[in-house]
Amino acid sequence: MKPVKVISYGELLFRFSPDWEQHSSALYIGGAEANMAASLARWGTPVAYISKAPENGLSKQVMQQLEKAGITTDRMLWGGDRIGAYFLAQGSDLKHAEVVYDRKYSAFSQLEPGTTNWDELLEDASWFHWSAITPALSEQAAKVCKEALEAASRKGLTISTDLNYRNKLWQYAKPFQVMPELVQHCDVIMGNIWAAHNMLDTALDTVALEQDKKEVYLEQAIKVAQEITEKYPRCKHVAFTFRFSNGPTHNLYYATYYHNGQQTVSKQVETNEVVDRVGSGDSFMAGLIHGLLQGFDAQKLISFAAGAAWSKLFIKGDFNQTSKEDILKLI
Repeated sequence: MKPVKVISYGELLFRFSPDWEQHSSALYIGGAEANMAASLARWGTPVAYISKAPENGLSKQVMQQLEKAGITTDRMLWGGDRIGAYFLAQGSDLKHAEVVYDRKYSAFSQLEPGTTNWDELLEDASWFHWSAITPALSEQAAKVCKEALEAASRKGLTISTDLNYRNKLWQYAKPFQVMPELVQHCDVIMGNIWAAHNMLDTALDTVALEQDKKEVYLEQAIKVAQEITEKYPRCKHVAFTFRFSNGPTHNLYYATYYHNGQQTVSKQVETNEVVDRVGSGDSFMAGLIHGLLQGFDAQKLISFAAGAAWSKLFIKGDFNQTSKEDILKLI
């Protein structure tokens, strides 16, 4: 296997974005963890992707596209019958009700505990990334994820997670019944204050938040980040994004980074020209990982991650095509 800096683990997906007026649909290769890996590869961080796919011609074509994006695929798991999919109208947000999943019986969802040699798969890497979407799929998927995290911890890898909250996926348990056991392995946690509340049962002053004021959001971000680092001593880096939208092409955005008791805030940006929201959070996660690996100071780190997320809003598809140089100019 090719040595890499980062390994990203999660379900490979097809995204179908119907355009009803044109009687057509765009097809994109994605999945949160693949999206994140594509951004890292774009910026020159060696990254491998681990998922599971059936052994057929379509899967081989998908691997070619991932490799074309700079993602190493030699650690992929093979077997099963299909790649999962989801349907989302162009420009819509995954967090909202428009998304329809078609991922039952996918190859990835059929992974079973005790069947993967994680110690071997995680060789020659220094960072392991996963997201909350994986344990949301099933109790079985959560157990496999736990195996991977235990192996990554044994091997001394830095571990990061994105608290992606997908309400439609959590059917077998409440997130806060599953996630804490997995998050205890993490050095870096990214998400937002609402996802942390749903998944880690952190406190949230919902009455204060009704004021809808930035200073209140930032105050809550500090409190939630403090609680996370107290509950999960291994975690030293917490980042939250704040995205507000009042229309299909509108977005107001800023982000926070908490480390060593200090919170650093990105600049606030706003647009009415959003092209595609999918992958923006994954770009932020990639920016955070890239910046930490590069040793960016706190302000440059959160600015780069936020700039990466922002740049993705103007690109169709799941993968961010923006160069590192252009993001640095942007910030």
